Amino acid sequence: MLPSELRLKKRSAFKATYKTGTSFYQDGITMVCGKINNDMTPTKIGFVVSKKIHKRAVRRNRIKRLMRESYRLLIKKQGFHSKYISVIFVASSRLLNKDFKYINNSITKLASKL
Repeated sequence: MLPSELRLKKRSAFKATYKTGTSFYQDGITMVCGKINNDMTPTKIGFVVSKKIHKRAVRRNRIKRLMRESYRLLIKKQGFHSKYISVIFVASSRLLNKDFKYINNSITKLASKL
């Protein structure tokens, strides 16, 4: 699990990131990056899986867990730091039956664009 200081929690923070952010797409995951960070505060991360993807919360939560774990391992492995204040990973329906390896490759490719 990601530490509390790295999580994007408030609805207003999500809205601001969507409004001012730029987006990148890779293999079923869209990454939305917020404003550029001028000071050394850590980048806040959010994960979104819409009800349109699947009606069952179990399936949506599994996708979120896989994306979180992939990002956590990326931070642990590389000591990853971004130039953005906030980043949101949004899943699409292409991820429903994918395994961890596929999602991990997608997150790694997106993070390299940061």
